[in-house]
Amino acid sequence: MLNSVSQHKTSVSRTENFNSAHRLYVPEWSDEKNDAVFGKCNNPNFHGHNYQLIVTLTGTVDSQTGYVYDMKVLSDLIKEHVIGVFDHKNLNLDTPYFKDLIPTAENIARIIWEILREKIEPELELKIRLYETERNCVEYPA
Repeated sequence: MLNSVSQHKTSVSRTENFNSAHRLYVPEWSDEKNDAVFGKCNNPNFHGHNYQLIVTLTGTVDSQTGYVYDMKVLSDLIKEHVIGVFDHKNLNLDTPYFKDLIPTAENIARIIWEILREKIEPELELKIRLYETERNCVEYPA
């Protein structure tokens, strides 16, 4: 039947952008070791990125609404709990998440997943794709 709603899983994604500064370093290491491991990303005055965030939810299509998830609700969740917390912030200094955690793209993606996982029904699969640059991105969970 063409009009029937499929019970196969379907993915929907929302893309948002935010700008943040950070510094990658391990406080217990020497300046030389931090420079050797993190290079320019160890700048003591920090550096910034224009992040692109793609949040994907996978589940079955609701037979009444035709939605996997209301994209306006997803957009609002991302804006309130991620963009509002990370945009135009120094991740090391201005957010509680990276006081004791290096704000690598890998860790940022995991933190975003943890923040949103608490807000989204557990039957929906949640995946975070975070582009730190046009050429570098991470996906969590893999």
